[in-house]
Amino acid sequence: MTTIIAKDFNWEMGHRLPFHEGGCQNIHGHSYMLRVEIEGETNEYGMVMDYFDMKSAVQPIVDRLDHCFLCDESDTVMHEFFDAHPMNVLYVPFPTTAENIAVYILRAIAPEFRRFPSLKRITVRVHETLRTYAEISEQL
Repeated sequence: MTTIIAKDFNWEMGHRLPFHEGGCQNIHGHSYMLRVEIEGETNEYGMVMDYFDMKSAVQPIVDRLDHCFLCDESDTVMHEFFDAHPMNVLYVPFPTTAENIAVYILRAIAPEFRRFPSLKRITVRVHETLRTYAEISEQL
């Protein structure tokens, strides 16, 4: 029988969307919430996966994002600022939308989950606020 389990993770992070015509072009931050959902077959003990193993696969990327500024590497304004004021910044090759962050996280963690042959699907949901999120799924 296929079963779905999930675990939530939280972090604080700043970013900006320089192409945006509204307030998001400004430096701002969110209290992000990540939900990782795994679908798979249960084992003889009735478990899809141990939650400890799930946390071990996901926590390193959450720790890297926590209290950093996620910066599109093409954002020259922020590049200049961080060159002059070294801080915790992570440069990425994409605009830092919730959609792109979800893809980034999925690509970072999926290889860890592929080690478990009973798993069929992974879903990553990134909440920027309580009411807004982006979600992406992939077959394992």
